[in-house]
Amino acid sequence: MPYIERSADGKIIGLRTVAGRDATEKKSLNDEEVLEFLKDNMDSKFLENLLAHSDAGLIRLLEDLINLLTKKNIILFTELPEKAQEKIIEREQIREKMTSQNIIVEEII
Repeated sequence: MPYIERSADGKIIGLRTVAGRDATEKKSLNDEEVLEFLKDNMDSKFLENLLAHSDAGLIRLLEDLINLLTKKNIILFTELPEKAQEKIIEREQIREKMTSQNIIVEEII
């Protein structure tokens, strides 16, 4: 979530990744005011990168959701399409390798 920098009249004039003297308010990237600021002030490449970053969080959320549903026997892992199974297994293996090498894996959700 970005930290919001506002003008004297209360309009968003900047987004920061860390809090600062003029940016202490936190808002979701999905907030209407933030989205309007981005639409008015950012180029399409930046917005594409922002969407890609959001996609990464959503992917992790879906992995966790699939894991929960399979653990509760609501769905079987084998019921997923083969390509989906392959991707999930591939990502689990990468995460395990990172963990075994003492690399910190940031939790996205």
